[in-house]
Amino acid sequence: MKKILFLGGSFQQIPPIKYAKEHGYYTILCDYQTNTPCQHYSDKYYCVSTTDKDAILEVATKENINGIVAYVSDRAAPTASYVANKLNLPSNPYEAVSILTRKDLFRKFLKDNGFNCPRAKSYKTLIEAKEDLNIFHFPLMVKPIDSASSIGVSRIDSMDEFDKAFNLAILNSREKTVIIEEYIEMTHEHQIGGDIFIVDGMLEFCGFLNCHRNDQINPNAPIGKSYPLFLDEQKTNLVRKELERLINLLKMKTGALNIEVIIGRNEKVYFIDIGPRNGGNMIPEFLKVITGIDFVKAIVETALGNKDINFNNVPKEKFYATYTLHSAKKGELQDIIFSNEIEENIINNFIYKVKGEEIEIFNNGTKALGYVFLRFASLEELKNKMKHINQLISVKVN
Repeated sequence: MKKILFLGGSFQQIPPIKYAKEHGYYTILCDYQTNTPCQHYSDKYYCVSTTDKDAILEVATKENINGIVAYVSDRAAPTASYVANKLNLPSNPYEAVSILTRKDLFRKFLKDNGFNCPRAKSYKTLIEAKEDLNIFHFPLMVKPIDSASSIGVSRIDSMDEFDKAFNLAILNSREKTVIIEEYIEMTHEHQIGGDIFIVDGMLEFCGFLNCHRNDQINPNAPIGKSYPLFLDEQKTNLVRKELERLINLLKMKTGALNIEVIIGRNEKVYFIDIGPRNGGNMIPEFLKVITGIDFVKAIVETALGNKDINFNNVPKEKFYATYTLHSAKKGELQDIIFSNEIEENIINNFIYKVKGEEIEIFNNGTKALGYVFLRFASLEELKNKMKHINQLISVKVN
């Protein structure tokens, strides 16, 4: 029986473990938390941090694993590649994964290789950063170099906002390092997100999606995705070509990449983030609804060296969206109300919280209450309802 090691045990990481179990693989889970949802699905559990590379390598060696997966986890992705490289298992180069999970290294890589990149620089202290601010033009993005889910990220428009933004970023950085970047204005309505998939170093699939955001709470945290992409074919092909160049330069070999891309002025492609893992917010499951391709299966099987995955399915001629259930208020969850107008569009929902449970303000992606999958009759209906989604789905808090 083949053994596969999974790094991380949150609700969103259940699907690949369930898939592996259902297909006869022995599943091993590592997570520093002692009561994770995935423990109820895995065959064996180790209370080990997914960022402790040597400790995970020790577990992997002891268990004689055949594959390793860091599903939807930026933090665990370098560990997975480190262990896989050491044990000669299918993966991507550790150096490449490290670049993609550190914003300072990623910006340097982009600049050194001729990609479009905003002016950016990283700092360890507030004083050091403030002394250098004259080299930047507002607005600015202030970010931890090593966080995900928009945690610790701020956009600022003046010096008055800088101290608070810097302190928030450094508080959320494991490396205690902050990167400052000039803000890039998009020339299209929504940021391009979604997942792409690599097989044998080749870009086999592009699951491009529109990223919807809520400016009222945190404009950096996505509150939904939609399909088809609101971008013409010429610009879409330009994004694909730049992704192919990035994959080639990084010598990426296999698996999923989660992307955040925008088109700036003069039709320039800018990579905001490229995560070396499947996207969170149930993107793999959403792409399966659209295309029929099982991306959970793909990530598990390719981690074991199996490549018999069909990526040639043509997306259905439908209009789809996801919505991240969230709250603008902290307190006790009273109810989640779906209007009659939106109920007809719901094809599935996944709610993690129950009535009476304490919930937090949605200031980053980890504060989601669940997800709703939607289907629409037309592009016009999709755009209109997603524009007013906060009125159509409401979260009541005491």
